[in-house]
Amino acid sequence: MLRCGLTGGIGSGKSTVAAGLVARGAGLVDADVVAREVVEPGSPAFAPVVARFGPEVVGADGRLDRAALAAVVFADASARADLEALTHPVIGERMLAAARAAEEAGRRVLVLDAALLDRRSRERYHLDVVVVVDTPVEVAVRRLVERRGFAEADARARVAAQASREERRALADLVVDNSGDREALEAEIDRTWSWLGSLAA
Repeated sequence: MLRCGLTGGIGSGKSTVAAGLVARGAGLVDADVVAREVVEPGSPAFAPVVARFGPEVVGADGRLDRAALAAVVFADASARADLEALTHPVIGERMLAAARAAEEAGRRVLVLDAALLDRRSRERYHLDVVVVVDTPVEVAVRRLVERRGFAEADARARVAAQASREERRALADLVVDNSGDREALEAEIDRTWSWLGSLAA
């Protein structure tokens, strides 16, 4: 099984690329989905996160208020580091377990979709290749404002808090250009899927 890490910044269109690869036959492990699962009440990271950040990050329904937590960690790098230290080990274990399950199910290509991907995670998840979805900052900001309702200042802060385009591209075995329209992106996904298929053959 070919393991492909897929990464890109907020507003890059990474999730659209992941969905396109799944539609073409790839298996998927989505770090965002796993990250939500591990902070559900009763899950391993829930109590440690609440202990660190306080009851104000818990909503009226008893679940983590992700918006309240995001407001704290995106404004404070040390708080973000604390959150990552509490959640990333648990997320990593679950992602590895999901990857093993996909391999046992006979998947030819598995995509591990993760915004936070670096050289260490490449080794940890035994990734054969890394695909980076690359989008100009101004395009990403515009998408966040127009499609997801972000205030522009918040959108820029979210983009700035993540790895730079240059840092991500340095990890890439293949770069997906998502600076254009949806038709152009579909062509990029086709190109990516053909490339992955040739490597998996």
